[in-house]
Amino acid sequence: MSERQIGAPERAILKERYDLAMGRVREIEQEPEVPACFVSYVRRNARFLMQMDEIRARLEDGYYETHPEALVQCNREMYEDILPQNYRESFCNPVYACEKLGETFGKLLCFLSAQERGLIAYVFEDRMEEAAIHVELFVQICGILRLGRAQGSDELEDPEKTAASVKDALYWFESDYADVIGPRRIREMIDPDCRFFTDIVMNSDLDDVQYLYRYGEYITQNEILTARYLNSLPQEEIDRMADTWTEGYRMGFVYGRKPLEKKRTVNLIYHVGFERIVRRAIQNFEKMNLRPTIYRYAVSAQTIRGAYRSGVTGAVPNPQYDYDHREDAALMLDARFAERRVEAARCAYEEMKQLANEHGGPAVMETFGEDPFEPVSVPQAWSYDDRQQKTEVKMRSRLMQLSNQYIIGSERSFTIISWPLPDIASHEEDGEKQIDEALYKEIFHEILKVNTLDVPKYTKIQEALIDALNKGTKARILGCGQNKTDLTVSFCELKDPQKETIFENCGADVNIPVGEVFTSPRLKGTSGILHVSQVYLEGLNFKDLEIYFQDGMIRSASCRNFDDPKENEAYIRENILFHHDTLPMGEFAIGTNTTAYTAARRFGIASRLPILIAEKTGPHFAVGDTCYSWEEDSEIFNPDGKVIVAKDNEVSILRREDPEKAYFGCHTDITIPYEELGLIEVLGENGYRQELIRDGRFVLPGTEELNDPLAGDTGTPWRS
Repeated sequence: MSERQIGAPERAILKERYDLAMGRVREIEQEPEVPACFVSYVRRNARFLMQMDEIRARLEDGYYETHPEALVQCNREMYEDILPQNYRESFCNPVYACEKLGETFGKLLCFLSAQERGLIAYVFEDRMEEAAIHVELFVQICGILRLGRAQGSDELEDPEKTAASVKDALYWFESDYADVIGPRRIREMIDPDCRFFTDIVMNSDLDDVQYLYRYGEYITQNEILTARYLNSLPQEEIDRMADTWTEGYRMGFVYGRKPLEKKRTVNLIYHVGFERIVRRAIQNFEKMNLRPTIYRYAVSAQTIRGAYRSGVTGAVPNPQYDYDHREDAALMLDARFAERRVEAARCAYEEMKQLANEHGGPAVMETFGEDPFEPVSVPQAWSYDDRQQKTEVKMRSRLMQLSNQYIIGSERSFTIISWPLPDIASHEEDGEKQIDEALYKEIFHEILKVNTLDVPKYTKIQEALIDALNKGTKARILGCGQNKTDLTVSFCELKDPQKETIFENCGADVNIPVGEVFTSPRLKGTSGILHVSQVYLEGLNFKDLEIYFQDGMIRSASCRNFDDPKENEAYIRENILFHHDTLPMGEFAIGTNTTAYTAARRFGIASRLPILIAEKTGPHFAVGDTCYSWEEDSEIFNPDGKVIVAKDNEVSILRREDPEKAYFGCHTDITIPYEELGLIEVLGENGYRQELIRDGRFVLPGTEELNDPLAGDTGTPWRS
């Protein structure tokens, strides 16, 4: 279903356009008629489009229903070109494309190749409009290359003129279809009648793992073994996992005193292979009168934001490919295009305002365990210049304001939970990756334990921490050993301790598992250095990350991922600052989940934990927006009935004057693990001083039970 609810007559016209364009693609593959240097590029891309057309025809006539093994075979073939072993000679690789086609044409045509790969999603989801326009785009670019050929020669007559024509064609394609691509993304998020993924989950025979190939996503042992393992579990175990997830979502509305009864949809995000849990979750949500909306991660340069995938995904064929194309929008991003994107979103929200108003927010199931990825930055890839960075930041802010206006921020909630993939139990043997299935099951069971800990017990212990923190005006955090952290965090003012609290008592609701207390710090007086020897943020590794704060704002930051300091600076600017010149400290928290910490040490998997769990294994500090962005005026209460008053800081309060100055559209948590932690103490008026943690152990009376999982800890080093 398209964003414009395409009917049969319009679909017939689109199908005719698609067939005509594909007919031309077949002719081009046989006789490219382009200058010699482009022949290989054109033929390889034409063959990919022809391959996708054959798959489309077989999906349409039901061939794969009777020949499921053929769908398994074509799965690898669709992704063959970008797999690591082939990527070196792929035109989707900006380095190779520029090497073969020259820097100018290489960047432009590499962009085109990446956009054409979106056809996988369009074909499997039967998105005829997007399929048709992208095939037409390829034909148009081939036509420009053919017309640029010098008469009687195999060369371009005017390379500069032809390159400008190619770039213009790509730019205007993205601009002209901004009212197709962006609105489609919005509809997928809020319209339950977009049922492609829901139908797979609810109507497939999940006992036969060949259903995994119906997505069109890349399928590996991770997805197959996950599905088989979940199939081996009794229904009560599946119910326990799904119920924890959906109950966390419901309780987010309860604790936030938000109107769940007004909501009709919930957006589900998960990794392929977890359908058995998702099916039970959908059934649970139906009892809350909520229908699921499910969408794939972004495949268009217009909707991709960074290298992180948000939405349903299978295996990532090659994370370097995703990283290389994370800023492809640099080809067309200017003030005019940004305005077009925002206006298209505004019109879409207005058209679908009832659906938007009834949307409750996301229920996210993250996964972890894949091999750590350390990206390589290549100058041939598209990247934002300084002006585009500012344009992108402003555009994202405006899009976020629109989302908050129509999907009312104060009325929506969310929940997040994480589960391991089989890769977490992998090892190399004779040059081949082997997965220890018994070890995977053991790790999975331990994470199940972490995700379903006794919430009332933790709530009581965390109340003791909050009582001590509420008596102070600031906290001091010191590292130990090689950790250079020396940071003072200021608290907002507490006027009525009997009814108010500075820190939130985090149970297993919106943020599973249980195990933290957190606040939005007062920026003035929040200063010092935050240091972590190694941390993974959104799957990207940071080595020796140091961030210097002055009055709550990042003054400078560094890491040691690359030999060249400028590369490190660019890496941080892109993946922590998100192109802002600075960010405030939006959160200070103390993690209490020592069970998760010990499990990570015992299995040597700490470097692979998602931030959702890792943040519970020590103090953490978020840079960017506060935890309460867009809902600062909503009353939120702790389980003891006290209202949380620390929801704004000196930057977020500017929302009352200019939201673009108040919000940054990012929130990145950075955790110091217990073994790198020397001291956390609370400081207050009249000499008040209370130690909470010393040398990685809880010392505050009432919290000693948190040390029990740490007793006799002889696990592997934290950063294994």
